[in-house]
Amino acid sequence: MKRYEMIKDKRRFNYIIRNGHYNKDRNFVIYYVPSEDGKIHYGIAIKNSLGHAVVRNRLKRQTRSIMDNNKNLFKKENDYIIMIRNGCLGGNFSEMNESLTKLLKGIK
Repeated sequence: MKRYEMIKDKRRFNYIIRNGHYNKDRNFVIYYVPSEDGKIHYGIAIKNSLGHAVVRNRLKRQTRSIMDNNKNLFKKENDYIIMIRNGCLGGNFSEMNESLTKLLKGIK
């Protein structure tokens, strides 16, 4: 994921979560809305209660890796927020990969 593809603006982040469509399972929730400029943008969110900074950063790093490996599943005209849920704590990388790809294939 490149720097210019990331969503950092809090207002845009909240807009996508409030007004977007979503798919979810026990590991992830993916919110998506049509992009303003026609380019794809991503955001990753994780709660502080999921663990210490080391754990949260590892989960975000693994999620970014999965996203980079599956860029073809993201539709070009959408902005995405991926929320990491409690289910990721007990699982391994391959389970996370399966879960995220399944959710991305379910997006209309």
